[in-house]
Amino acid sequence: MPARTDAWWRGAAIYQVYTRSFADSNGDGVGDLPGVRAKLPYLAALGIDALWFNPWYPSPMADAGYDIADYRDIEPSFGTLADADLLIAEAHDHGIRIIIDIVPNHCSDRHPWFLAALTSEPDSAERSRFWFRPGRGEDGSLPPNDWQSIFGGPAWTRIATADGTPGEWYLHLFAPEQPDLNWTSEDVRAEFEDVLRFWFDRGADGIRIDSAALVTKDPDLPDLASHPSPHPYEDRDDVHEIYRAWRAVAESYGGDRALIGELWIPDAERFTRYFRPDELHSAFNFPYLCSAWDAARLRAIIDETLAIHAPVDAPATWVLSNHDVDRHVSRYGRADTSFGLDRREHGRPVDLELGTRRARAAALLTFALPGAVYVYQGDELGLWEVEDIPAGLRQDPIWRRTGGADPGRDGCRVPLPWSGAQPPFGFSPDDARARPWLPQPTGWSELTVEAESGDPSSMLELYRAALRIRRREPGLGDGGLRWMESGESVLDFVRDGRFRCVANLSSDAVVLPAHDGVLLQSADLVDGLLPPDATVWLRIGG
Repeated sequence: MPARTDAWWRGAAIYQVYTRSFADSNGDGVGDLPGVRAKLPYLAALGIDALWFNPWYPSPMADAGYDIADYRDIEPSFGTLADADLLIAEAHDHGIRIIIDIVPNHCSDRHPWFLAALTSEPDSAERSRFWFRPGRGEDGSLPPNDWQSIFGGPAWTRIATADGTPGEWYLHLFAPEQPDLNWTSEDVRAEFEDVLRFWFDRGADGIRIDSAALVTKDPDLPDLASHPSPHPYEDRDDVHEIYRAWRAVAESYGGDRALIGELWIPDAERFTRYFRPDELHSAFNFPYLCSAWDAARLRAIIDETLAIHAPVDAPATWVLSNHDVDRHVSRYGRADTSFGLDRREHGRPVDLELGTRRARAAALLTFALPGAVYVYQGDELGLWEVEDIPAGLRQDPIWRRTGGADPGRDGCRVPLPWSGAQPPFGFSPDDARARPWLPQPTGWSELTVEAESGDPSSMLELYRAALRIRRREPGLGDGGLRWMESGESVLDFVRDGRFRCVANLSSDAVVLPAHDGVLLQSADLVDGLLPPDATVWLRIGG
């Protein structure tokens, strides 16, 4: 087991595992838990402290596992509960903690609760666990309100009664296959507290809460057009009662179980309310992830992030990519290097050489910041966004519900390349009976773990070195920073007196400050100068 140190999440390096695309052990084209287990030595050598798993539960996969049919079991294509138990135990043997996704906003339309609701009468106990409402208009043919799905289209779907006539409507802020749960129901609240205990009892070290701010709704379900901000389904005051109860569950296990939220909340004051002493421990930092490769903008976000977290003594988190956004190698190679979920820049020119150089620099900048860091699988290999997936092979419901107007998230979910010169690049065994569930580009032959291992110029070896240094340096991880005088488009700060990070985002080489040695650099120095789009870690005098 890993050492039981309170607040380990404050400075951890956490690796995101998208199981379906990590490693396929049985040749069916889909990654699985035995595949992850086989790669635990690789992950331990990488230098990470914890693994965060996207949903691994039984699911029809209408939204890649975020439509959950059973919160207490494992998706059969991923393995079994026994596989999960072995994975947790073996990860602990490697000193790696396990964080799992919990999705409280919605479940699958194949969940037993929803199936029971469909066959029950209006106003029944079964339907009270969801948001069923009669339609508007004389014949009830209009949705109950004007809410729109985050995945496109209306947020309501009408069901049929037993005799086939149109019935009530149910709410789904995401896909129709993901009915929203009604958190005014005591059944729902009790169920999820029990789910937390189920996984904590099996050894999980933390919970990542998907769409944490969307869970509760105004019971009057008012139209958006007539409701003041915040939205009637976003960041409501009553959501905090839920997370206080979850925190009590976590604390009952000795205080070392982490609660981590996914919060898209731009307002700083409301954001920090989630970190009161009896609520969440930390949350994802989306402004940093979405920022352009611009020194002034990044510094503003870093300062704002640290300022927001300081009054509540919560650790900041830093991340460059995840399963929902374009990979940052591609983003940083575009003319517009920022990102927004509402405007994926697919089809725009990408300079992969430039994007890779900036991604290397961004990794060292990110790993040097105070708090915890997240690494999305494949970041350490320098993978780019796959934009040319054939329409017939795309699986993201965003693609379907927008009629292809939004390319969706498949491009960042393509299975990892481990070895070899051709797909499936060791993702599946040699005798695999099926191709990987999404096609891999042949250009990834130079980005496999096998190709990059031992190459001192590779992204993989940069990540290994950076995470190794980050773990041993007392000034890195949790703590503070002090900005130093620097030129325009240069980010320069000191951690704990003897560690200094200099990131050059300008178009010209810059002179390094006085230092005792170079710990690590994202690009070779040129005559002692730090080149453009490069970061260096320095040892300075104590």
